[in-house]
Amino acid sequence: MEIIWYLLASIGAGVGTGLAGLSAATVMVPILIVLCPSFSGETGAYQATAIALASDILGSAVTAYTYWKKGNINLRRGWIMMACIVTMCTVGSYVAWLAGNRVLGSFTLFLTFFIGIRFLVKPDTSPRPEAKAKTRFDWKDVCVSLFFGLTIGFGTGFVGTGGGMMMLIVFTVFLGMDLKSAVGTSTFIMTFTALIASVSHIMIHPAIVFDRWQVLLVCMVVATVASLLSARFANRVDNRTVGLVTGSVLTVMGGLLLILHYRDTLIRVPYLQETLSCLLRLCLYLVPCVLILLPLRFRTKIPSYIFRKCLHLVAFTCVALMIHVSDTWQAAALCSLMVAVLVYPILKLLENRSWYDRLFVQKSRGEIKRSLLMLFFMFAALTYAGWGLAGKKDLVTCAILMWGIGDGMAAIIGIPFGRHKVKIGHIAGSKSWEGTAAMLVSSCLAGVVLLMCLGLGLVTVLPGVFLAAVLGSAVELLSPSEWDTVTVPACVLIILLACL
Repeated sequence: MEIIWYLLASIGAGVGTGLAGLSAATVMVPILIVLCPSFSGETGAYQATAIALASDILGSAVTAYTYWKKGNINLRRGWIMMACIVTMCTVGSYVAWLAGNRVLGSFTLFLTFFIGIRFLVKPDTSPRPEAKAKTRFDWKDVCVSLFFGLTIGFGTGFVGTGGGMMMLIVFTVFLGMDLKSAVGTSTFIMTFTALIASVSHIMIHPAIVFDRWQVLLVCMVVATVASLLSARFANRVDNRTVGLVTGSVLTVMGGLLLILHYRDTLIRVPYLQETLSCLLRLCLYLVPCVLILLPLRFRTKIPSYIFRKCLHLVAFTCVALMIHVSDTWQAAALCSLMVAVLVYPILKLLENRSWYDRLFVQKSRGEIKRSLLMLFFMFAALTYAGWGLAGKKDLVTCAILMWGIGDGMAAIIGIPFGRHKVKIGHIAGSKSWEGTAAMLVSSCLAGVVLLMCLGLGLVTVLPGVFLAAVLGSAVELLSPSEWDTVTVPACVLIILLACL
């Protein structure tokens, strides 16, 4: 069974090297130490690092050769870093042996995940304008090269990274290289550093060759072939595509490996299982919603403001669902925060696509991302205040639904039928009295019906719900654009808690 993981690790390592100049260890070491039992011993991570470094030798060499044929190597700006890295990688190798398996293995897992996130956030690594415009290699560049060369060299020997990702950032951001030249130069340097560091590892721990020669051979051959093919691909596509592909693969793989590696610890984390269960149910709810909304948007002539409120409907019902399926306020709040953390980078990744604005009907650039953060962070805060402190779970759901239904009806009624515009300060002309009235009536009805379904009497709930609807509608009317997502449900919950 382990041979499958050897092959997958080698392919992933080669692809990372060829696409973005990443060291084989970025991909190979986490897979070997997490998924292969034979690498779980005291020296498992050290041996995995040595194998990754050995695989880097030919993989980096063929990658550098491919980039060199396209004129994408620039040693004029990289020779100082090369000298420093080659010097320090042996020191790092020895320290890695002293550090032990636990430190080394954990470090490489987190490194893989965060490198993937970095590529997703900024897939097109570009030099700063002032760095790109420079033609001379001045004393500042020398200082930058010395500092990063020494630190990257140590890291090369310590975790076997080859410094690929770090060199990529230094070459593009500080030394003015374009992405392809940075990848070509870094893989050229990695050919020598990987050779020195792997020899150093083997000399310190010769059992790597005697006990692992079959694994070593398989990984070196497969990683080299994968590096060659991916390097040819990278030289034919644009930088953004390379960054997105690399970031997606590393983020998903790094996240899964971290979960697998720390699964026993995670199981003991309070509320984690309940939070993940809540998140799973939320995903099951969202799948049919997406399957309905996509054809509704792109295959029908539904007005944009109506579709926008359909998205709004899905959003606030998600919030209500999280409360309903959770047994504790901690799980509901954590699930809300987890949704924000997971979805925000996806929206950032997709926002430059041509279909993005059409799908989400944005009023301004970045509105959907901001609204998402406001909604789910607001929900976490309301859950803590209303359920965690006051112990009124149902009132939190009521406040969310009163805001959501009322805000939706304000747009559905106000936009087509709003003849009397509000003429108050900054909102003059943007909202109507008809829309505000629709919000007041619909939010009041929603609150009364929900609380009566939960067993409360009409006489008991009507005064508090009516006051909450009135003040909530007033707050929505006066709130700046987008901020009603926070101000209105907070106002409604405060009134409900005070009156009921």
